[in-house]
Amino acid sequence: MSLELIIRSILLGVGLAMDAFSVSLADGLSERDLNAGKVLTIAGTFAAFQFFMPMAGWVIVHTAAERFKTLQVFIPWIALALLLYIGGKMLLEGIRENRSEGGDPDGQEQSIGASSLTASDLVVQGIATSIDALSVGFTIATYSMLTALASSAIIGIVTLLICIAGLHIGRRLGMRLAGKASVLGGVILIAIGFEIWIKGMFF
Repeated sequence: MSLELIIRSILLGVGLAMDAFSVSLADGLSERDLNAGKVLTIAGTFAAFQFFMPMAGWVIVHTAAERFKTLQVFIPWIALALLLYIGGKMLLEGIRENRSEGGDPDGQEQSIGASSLTASDLVVQGIATSIDALSVGFTIATYSMLTALASSAIIGIVTLLICIAGLHIGRRLGMRLAGKASVLGGVILIAIGFEIWIKGMFF
């Protein structure tokens, strides 16, 4: 796996993990007993979904590309469209969240309250924060299976680290960074979309 693909996978991981990071902030705030085991369970769940979804997308798209070779011509366009949509959606949601924030972080913390995540809650959060990663299968459709697995693993590891940080930050700072994380994630995904399109069309 080349250095370029490793860097791209890391950036994809950072961009895709921003939704999970925002949720981790909330979980870190709401969990009463946030011990090391619970941190690894929550962050590990997000990471597992972020690993699985790109590989599922790769299998779907790669199978289609094998059967219909002409689809490969459209992969850069599809990747650009999907990442523009996902990144734009995250960007707009982050901007709206920043605008709608009150000026009372203490009140915000109280409104979220202190509760405990159930296993089903965590699974739902994992699916909700990783469903967009399914479309990343389009961006890695030209990779070999081993390269796609390595790329997905990097995305999962990046998500794990970011969510661990999010849980600890959320415990201390609450939800103040949630909207900013979505904006950052959106910008990163849009930039990657254009990078993939330019390379696919002109190189």
